[in-house]
Amino acid sequence: MSELKIFYKENEKIRIARKLDILKEIDKKDIIWIDLVDVKEEVESELEQFLKIYIQEDEEMEEIEMSSRYIQTDDSIVANSNFLQENFESEPISFIIKNGILVSVRDVDLMSFNDTVKKLFVNTRNFPTGYHVLVALFETRVEYDADLIEDTTDAITKLSDEITKASDKVDEDVLIQIKDLQEKVTIIRQNIMDKQRVISNIMKCDFFPSELQPRLTMIIKDINSLFEYTKFGFDRLDYLQDTFLGLVNIEQNKIIKIFTVVNVIFLPPTLIASMYGMNFDFMPELHFRYGYLLSIGLMIASIVFIMVIFKWKKWL
Repeated sequence: MSELKIFYKENEKIRIARKLDILKEIDKKDIIWIDLVDVKEEVESELEQFLKIYIQEDEEMEEIEMSSRYIQTDDSIVANSNFLQENFESEPISFIIKNGILVSVRDVDLMSFNDTVKKLFVNTRNFPTGYHVLVALFETRVEYDADLIEDTTDAITKLSDEITKASDKVDEDVLIQIKDLQEKVTIIRQNIMDKQRVISNIMKCDFFPSELQPRLTMIIKDINSLFEYTKFGFDRLDYLQDTFLGLVNIEQNKIIKIFTVVNVIFLPPTLIASMYGMNFDFMPELHFRYGYLLSIGLMIASIVFIMVIFKWKKWL
């Protein structure tokens, strides 16, 4: 859904407008944040002319090279970052900040942006410039990343309990779940690593307000903590994978053991049957009246004997 939001100050309060016409009526110094959600190119072009900025295309926003993800000039910053959605799909977002005005460009609605808007109206004094909004957006996003890691950790714990309770009925679905969780943890790790690189570059910016440096430092510390949690998640998933493969090997060994026992039990009767199935002219038992019963008795006796031995050795 296409949406345009312009946040500006008026009588020490923050107002919101949804049309570009308001830019002609207010002072640039009063503009804090312009949020663009899948807007038309005409809107972007008008904003570019008004603010003297360049809004990147989608292909540029998705570039993985750091030279394209963070650009700093004498009076502006262009930072591209990926924000995760609830379905773990990555949404590229471009942040442009110039003269204290933040412009965010995205294609979908995100909870972290909605929560930041709520904070903006609840604590108006804490958002005098777009720099403060930018920091708040990253703080909120890192909190959401922490929630995603917590949810993933809970899913790992649940899967571990399922494997423990159904150790004798493991199947390939467990391995698929482990792979899915590994993929999610990898996506989260890549996502927070992306933010770490962006925040680290912003901290080097000489015109970024010094009062926000402690908050940026705290974001870096939080991201480092999340790295530890993701590493812990990887270790647990590796352990679960090894446990699953171990259980699969045990099940396979049980099946092989059953086949081996059956083969050994029926090997002597097969030998007896094959001996008396030979067609030589001279066979002493060939005309023996009770030969058939004798051979059957020998077969049964050999089976019973082997089963007794297996029971005694506790192989059954």
